[in-house]
Amino acid sequence: MGWPPEDVDPLPETKRAELPRERPAPYPRQTRLDEKATLQESLAPFSPDDAMETGEELLFVRPGVSRQTLRKMRKGHWVVEAQIDLHGLDRHQAHAETEEFLKKAKKRGLRCVRIVHGKGLGVLKGALRKWLPMKNEVLAFTQAPASQGGGGALLVLLRA
Repeated sequence: MGWPPEDVDPLPETKRAELPRERPAPYPRQTRLDEKATLQESLAPFSPDDAMETGEELLFVRPGVSRQTLRKMRKGHWVVEAQIDLHGLDRHQAHAETEEFLKKAKKRGLRCVRIVHGKGLGVLKGALRKWLPMKNEVLAFTQAPASQGGGGALLVLLRA
């Protein structure tokens, strides 16, 4: 038995011309934006491996600083000697204010300071996560205890 079987009538041929469909190549706009953002972030001098992030809480410990020190900071054992509130500032203003604040704190010999960034959208929180480890005088930082600002503030331990 051959193909097509003899008892089957073939469909009549259509008079329509089959035109090739040329579809435009897809443009992965969001993928390109994500790749561009990743590239810019990767060019920053700070390596994200240096900071640990668990959920919303930020933690950073410079190599050579004991984890016990970080635990004590988280429990509020260190006395906060000065603080800065970054509410209402844009990213550039916040960076300048933070730089000046840390410079003055180091000059005064302060060891533990608080930086209030606010809870909001987390823009300043994310920026601080990158800025602070780049500062040689910063030994460690952690989210402040709830009584001192919780997720809206960081306690920062400075080099003596």
